[in-house]
Amino acid sequence: MSTFHQILLAGVLAAAAFSSLADDPSPVSLRNVPLPPVPGLLDGANPIVVDKTAAIALGKALFWDQSLGSDGQACASCHFSAGADGRVKNQINPGQNSALPSGQTFDSLPSGMGGSNHTLTAADFPLHRLANPRLNSSQVIYTTDDVVGSAGSFGGEFIGTSPFSGANDQCQRSASEVFNVGHVGTRKITPRNAPTVINAVFNHRNFWDGRANNSFNGSSPWGPRDPDAGVWVKLNAKTVVKQRLNLINSSLASQAVTPPIFNDVEMGCHARTWLDVGRKLLNRQALQSQQVHPQDSVLGVLSAGDLKPGLKTTYKNLVTQAFNAQYWAYSGVGKFGMPANGGSAYNQMEANFAMFFGLAIQLYESTLVSDQSPFDSSPLDADMAPTWTNVTGATPTETANKIASLKHGYDLFISNHCGRCHVGPAASLAAVATNAALLTSTPGFSFGPPATPIAYGPDAFGLGAAAFSGATASASTVTRDFNIFIQPKLMDVGFVNIGVTTIEADPGIDASDPFGNPLSHTAQYVSYLLANNAGVIDLPVENIRACDFLTPLALHNLLADTAYFAADDGLQADGSREGVLRNLNCANPDAAYVPTSAAAQANANGAKLAVATHGAFKVPTLRNVELTGPYMHNGSMATLAQVIEFYARHGNFVNDAQNFNVAAGSGILTSTQNTTDLSNFLKALTDERVRYQKAPFDHPQLTVMHGHVGNDLQVQAGNPLAASLGQDETLTIPAVGADGAATPIAPFLAPAP
Repeated sequence: MSTFHQILLAGVLAAAAFSSLADDPSPVSLRNVPLPPVPGLLDGANPIVVDKTAAIALGKALFWDQSLGSDGQACASCHFSAGADGRVKNQINPGQNSALPSGQTFDSLPSGMGGSNHTLTAADFPLHRLANPRLNSSQVIYTTDDVVGSAGSFGGEFIGTSPFSGANDQCQRSASEVFNVGHVGTRKITPRNAPTVINAVFNHRNFWDGRANNSFNGSSPWGPRDPDAGVWVKLNAKTVVKQRLNLINSSLASQAVTPPIFNDVEMGCHARTWLDVGRKLLNRQALQSQQVHPQDSVLGVLSAGDLKPGLKTTYKNLVTQAFNAQYWAYSGVGKFGMPANGGSAYNQMEANFAMFFGLAIQLYESTLVSDQSPFDSSPLDADMAPTWTNVTGATPTETANKIASLKHGYDLFISNHCGRCHVGPAASLAAVATNAALLTSTPGFSFGPPATPIAYGPDAFGLGAAAFSGATASASTVTRDFNIFIQPKLMDVGFVNIGVTTIEADPGIDASDPFGNPLSHTAQYVSYLLANNAGVIDLPVENIRACDFLTPLALHNLLADTAYFAADDGLQADGSREGVLRNLNCANPDAAYVPTSAAAQANANGAKLAVATHGAFKVPTLRNVELTGPYMHNGSMATLAQVIEFYARHGNFVNDAQNFNVAAGSGILTSTQNTTDLSNFLKALTDERVRYQKAPFDHPQLTVMHGHVGNDLQVQAGNPLAASLGQDETLTIPAVGADGAATPIAPFLAPAP
């Protein structure tokens, strides 16, 4: 192929990336959007859950119960504020996901202090500062690989637990070498910021690095990757067997089973098992030490009344009511093992507690959908833009000014290509199944604001606009897009490197699971192309359609090229290996080809199979974003203005994996008016029910660990758990009923109203 034709091809393909404003997806309403289906959970001849209402009650109680953790930590301890974590004291991790030694030591933050038990202030943010905030190549004034995460457990080595009362497990605890002040132990901090659980049901994979598999195996976060996973099924009175479980669209369950067991940072002591947690909780009164509001939207009917602690039932009763008896009714013991430190053998209910827990939490979190923001309810004009006629001010002038600001903010969101990553009703490419369902033509189905519903189909996000985002009707989890240098690279859909940190600071989705498999679907797709079938683990990878990629992998009518597989390399029709061609409804049928395995192997280390996964993280939802700071996977920005400034300078660190769309932000975003208007649009994604904790966002009482007595220079020792540990300070989050609280949730670092 001539140099001229190569340049021409590159220009044509890059033009897609620089497409006009009209090509960009329109943000769309979450109203009437269905949840991703989970076949076999609630339907079929033999469903796992037989009483959905009881399962949701079980999940809500478990989510908020401080007895779940080894030392007072509930799931809600990191997700109590708009589904996220609004704490400011003892929230810093030194950056332990870093490949560099600096990730094990704390830095002084811009305020001059830092490390364990530091209280964050506005002076500490952002964590990366430049002489010219609009230019990422200007002089660095301050930077750190420290992370604003979430305070969790003291850790320790698990010994045992009480099956009747007491929040704390028996663990051998001592001061951490990293998390301490003057050798007095402090609670460990997660190496990433806690994202909101509200609307997380729409994510195809959860956690920032996607390690919570879309398929729930009943035992662990790893889905089909875990060779030992399974659940115990009663076949008859004398027979129980362990069977594999693969529940798709159940990443919430995969995520839920992780913090209490699979590390000693978030909730548990090392070597604790799900069987131990089951033994601890099943015979207890649910939420036994926490007040439950009698008007709680889910738990009120089970509450003791008058804000008394606990529910009028046990976890065992809720499990037996919610789940199919074949998972808990076997009366024999001996097949399920026994505690490592002695004690009676486990029973079937204890052995399956991970499944009960994960699915109950998933069903509860599936109710946490915030679809009643001003944006969701606004009627649309002919171009699918919100008219904002539902917005009012105190006077006609104030109303007009509000609407003008929202319209300009909406235009800025689109013109700066924000919608290419924050696409669809969940405002995230990570909502793979939901976006796919809405982009599939389905006569008679619509979603969105009642006054102007949006029909399912390829134009659901604007006229053909989804094709410019990577969202597809085929639910592809891999695409090929340009990096910041306009080089085509394979990438996971919904996971993007935007240059928040250096490439060494955190691998993101480029990491591996405990079995040595890559978290990335992109890496698995490359294995598929190389005919390395053992490298393909996750369920959708082998069905990815090449013709849905943002820029082609191969072109049937192309001669030799350095960045694209061409006819001269050796091509085969996509799907021909499986005998089912994947060329239907392709915008460009010539792109419905993949390299032969020989051609892929010949280019295994070349540009044609290059990937951009290192440092890529899940695209978060923007819903309720004004309430869910600090922002980014490392919690490095405190305000929406700092986030807008970040995008205006095209990220902090330019690297080879950085996505091209980061280059789309304009420097004029940082003008006072533009920052205000774009922020106002983002704030219009806040559901007032979330702000005021109204149903379904109401909850039981929660006591949250909020640092230790003292500061980042001195901590008072003498915790009841161990003399060498710091005494906890706490925040009490009152129980709230369905009608919500009188005081709204405040943004991060903002004073309470």
